[in-house]
Amino acid sequence: MNIRCYLLVLLLPLISWMPADQPRIFLIGDSTMSDKPLQDNPERGWGQLFPQFLDGIEVKNYAVNGRSTKSFINEHRWDTVLAQLKPGDWVLIQFGHNDQKKDDSTRYAAPNGAYKDNLLRFVKEARAKGANPVLITPVMRRKFDDKGIFVDQHGDYPGVVRALAAQYKVPLIDLHKSSEALIVQQGVQGSEKLFKTTPAGHYATLPNGVTDNTHFNTYGATLVADLVAKEIHEKHIGLDQYLRKAVFEGKYRFDLPEIYEPHFRRDTLNIASFGAKADGVTLNSQAINAAIDSCTKRGGGVVMVPSGLWLTGPIVLKSNVNLYLAPNAILQFTTDFSQYPLIETTYEGLKAMRCQAPLSAAGAENIAITGKGILDGGGDAWRIVKKDKLTESQWKKLTTSGGITGEDQKTWYPSEKSQKGSKTQQAGVIAPGKTVADYNDIKDFLRPNMISIASCKYVLLEGVTFQNSPAWCLHPLLCEHITLRNVYAKNPWYAQNGDGLDLESCRFARIEGCTFDVGDDGICIKSGRDEQGRKRGVPTADVIVNNCTVYHAHGGFVIGSEMSGGANNLYVSDCSFLGTDIGLRFKTTRGRGGIVEKIYVNNINMENIPAEAILFDMYYMAKDPVVLAGEKRDAPKVETIPVTEATPRFRDFYINNVVCNGAAKAIFIRGLPEMPISDIYLNNITIKADKAGDCIEGKNINLTNVKLLTADNGKMNVQDSKAIKMGD
Repeated sequence: MNIRCYLLVLLLPLISWMPADQPRIFLIGDSTMSDKPLQDNPERGWGQLFPQFLDGIEVKNYAVNGRSTKSFINEHRWDTVLAQLKPGDWVLIQFGHNDQKKDDSTRYAAPNGAYKDNLLRFVKEARAKGANPVLITPVMRRKFDDKGIFVDQHGDYPGVVRALAAQYKVPLIDLHKSSEALIVQQGVQGSEKLFKTTPAGHYATLPNGVTDNTHFNTYGATLVADLVAKEIHEKHIGLDQYLRKAVFEGKYRFDLPEIYEPHFRRDTLNIASFGAKADGVTLNSQAINAAIDSCTKRGGGVVMVPSGLWLTGPIVLKSNVNLYLAPNAILQFTTDFSQYPLIETTYEGLKAMRCQAPLSAAGAENIAITGKGILDGGGDAWRIVKKDKLTESQWKKLTTSGGITGEDQKTWYPSEKSQKGSKTQQAGVIAPGKTVADYNDIKDFLRPNMISIASCKYVLLEGVTFQNSPAWCLHPLLCEHITLRNVYAKNPWYAQNGDGLDLESCRFARIEGCTFDVGDDGICIKSGRDEQGRKRGVPTADVIVNNCTVYHAHGGFVIGSEMSGGANNLYVSDCSFLGTDIGLRFKTTRGRGGIVEKIYVNNINMENIPAEAILFDMYYMAKDPVVLAGEKRDAPKVETIPVTEATPRFRDFYINNVVCNGAAKAIFIRGLPEMPISDIYLNNITIKADKAGDCIEGKNINLTNVKLLTADNGKMNVQDSKAIKMGD
């Protein structure tokens, strides 16, 4: 046997195990599908974003700007694709925008003439190569008439594609239909955010801006690619095996929400140019707000806070402004309470009178707080502090600094107004007939949330440290399309109501790469409280939380307790909770109402959890999760009452891949007799804890591959529950 034959014998077993050629996807079409330059350019084709919806298959995009079926053939572009096709490949075909151009003989193809013939040629020649053609109808342009009615500009072309697909049994993706539904759903104004249309000054390549209702930006192109992926799945087109699955139970990449991020003019205004001084003494409120006003009036841009210590009172952010904090910039909010007037706002889900937030925005669009600097809310001057949360020396230092110590000698108040407010029932809650003056005697108690962003669209918070808030740190309310990326929310661990993020009645939000180390809940989902929340009726929905770390907090990821408007379609993954009182904390109580459902959690790591690793509780008592030394708590009275609109509901939670090293209790589930917590799916979970936990008033609770390493051998206490399934 010669050497060549010998090597062949050795290789034959290996060759038999080599995978067959993987199929590829070829995209042919016009500019709405094609790849676009990434730098200094807002335009994207949906084919450019399509690969992110796939796994294990190569995408080769041959779509080109300005091409029709006719010019694509005559320029021999189709020949280039055809020469590469192999059996099993796929060809996605979308033309029509440029075939309509009657004034251009190089491109025009009549719908029932050359256009139909050319599409049929693509289909037949692809099939002759053993490839799989897929026909796609032209994607819609954005056009509405004077009455806001959508106008279809494609004439007979989409119908030709549909008829051809039916006659020759070619898979059809009807983007003409689905993109119309998308544009109409977004509305006249909202749909503009899908397209390339951009004001002047945003891109060097478009100095005068552009109005373009044909070509997509990244957000729009992603949504259109999403439509393609969905239709592949729904119609069981052979490519569905390559659709990318999300890390969440039963979900694909196309199921996840898409969030629009704002973009700003390149103009930059320095607050120093408006008279601001970084001496730590000068109050710069007027200068900073003047810079913001000037910026928004000229069409927006960046207001820069340079390196330095800048003292300020309340700041109001306005549309199209990015407040940028340079590295080593500290925006220090004054502790002079007179700078914060009482205003009508909300607090803990109710309409309330509170002091104006240090930084706020209301009804604004395209706003941001970015950079590497620090915003400090001066919260120590506002907060009531419990003695049990401090060391002896810390308590002594605090009480000798001023303020008032309560009669029990266990609570410190910043002022008499603060102490009086603490003894007032529903302090600050707006009551009929009351005016602002009626709340002045407890003003100091009505401490503000540090960042209050209400009824805004297209919001970005990125890179900045938000610390020392008077009450909640970050509070977006009734906002749409909000992104928090790489922010750090920091409060003392004893900061009562010192939550990190309270996302309330918001839709389309992304929280990624953020760090929270606070005195109350870390990442918290809310939607209003009791009757007011139900009347508002706006759930927090379509939220992605990814790659976040929570250190000290009452809970790592939390829903409630003010969730009366409901919450759904929340996706939480790849987070670490280190020393939070509770890890995953879902809380409510009678009177709230609201439905919390379709909650997906995956890949959570926890360490040193003082209370429960995973908690569902419908008897929330508005107390710290960990009982303080000497504190006594009575168990709630168990009784069955009629179900009403005020009865809360927790259902459809899917929690996978959780590891917890150290907790007092692994799992706690406590529903109401009239409304059990239902349809909870816990899968691939390992928790090392003192006790396994409890399941009380639960229904259809599924624990699969759940390992509880506890002193009671992982035996959970199950009471008054139905359909509890535990197994491998």
